[in-house]
Amino acid sequence: MLVLVLVLAFISLARLQAAPASPEIPQDTLPVPKVKNMLYYVQRDPNANTVVYELNQSAKGVLNEEEPVHVFWIRYAEGGERKELNYVQKKFAYGLNTKKLAKDNYELKFVCYNKLALHLRKAKDGNYHVYAKINGQEAVLERVFVRVEGGTFWVPNVLYVELRGKNAATGKPVTERFKP
Repeated sequence: MLVLVLVLAFISLARLQAAPASPEIPQDTLPVPKVKNMLYYVQRDPNANTVVYELNQSAKGVLNEEEPVHVFWIRYAEGGERKELNYVQKKFAYGLNTKKLAKDNYELKFVCYNKLALHLRKAKDGNYHVYAKINGQEAVLERVFVRVEGGTFWVPNVLYVELRGKNAATGKPVTERFKP
């Protein structure tokens, strides 16, 4: 259920701002964002536009405790333009609800589905990472991909959702696909 709600909100609202649909893009050919403080990113069919979740720090490296994660688009289908989320996208799809748990430790939940808890924590290396359960393992989340094939505007045919990251303890890649 989590995946379906997340996917429907992501796809429906993304299409409101997306460039015209293009033929299916193989996910491994999609551009990987190059953002200095990127935590993870979301990509989906039908185009290469990408939602980036970056650490929200001041120029001096101080974390914004009220809004520790800044979410925005990289509109690859429109020349790679960086664009802020609109109100609907921020409040109903891609935005995050944030709760401070302790110093350097935050719980993050997508506004479209509050049962999936991600955790923003400062690691031993001094950097912040977002952690998620991927295949039952604690992992540093790197990417979310949603494969869509047909369907309608409000009910797309989602073939799968894929989470990618690295095992937090070993650093080995982990991947999990859900078929909603």
